[in-house]
Amino acid sequence: MIYSVIFASLVLGAVVCAIQICRADFRRRIIPDAWLFPLMLIGLVITAFWGWPVSITDGAVGATIGYAMTAGVGALFTWVRRHHHDKYPPVGMGDIKLMGVGGLWLGTSGLAMATIIACAAGAIWAWRRNTHYIPFAPFFIGGAIIALIGMGFLL
Repeated sequence: MIYSVIFASLVLGAVVCAIQICRADFRRRIIPDAWLFPLMLIGLVITAFWGWPVSITDGAVGATIGYAMTAGVGALFTWVRRHHHDKYPPVGMGDIKLMGVGGLWLGTSGLAMATIIACAAGAIWAWRRNTHYIPFAPFFIGGAIIALIGMGFLL
């Protein structure tokens, strides 16, 4: 009984962190560590003690892949766009850390699913609004929720 209450409290805390991350990225173009690190710690506790939604091993591999993949893409975009004098880099450190946290929560297969959904939804959003800035966090978190639901039914 107490474990169910603790689990539900942790999930509720993760939802609050995710909502705050989305709001901050839309409003200020930043993903604050004050919300990102608790989301990471909650994901670490849930995967370590409950094994949900993935095992701790798959979560660690997913976190490593998510962090490294996004850091590589960010470095590539920065190198390609080095002649532009934008105030913000195309991929910030918050995005890189968010992908690492997403990999921890979702594992490798869920991370791939969430990333594809986020990129497609973000591209459609940017095309419809005719903008170059895409707040990645809301789309990634939405993709992560869809991936969690899909993992529950598919895996």
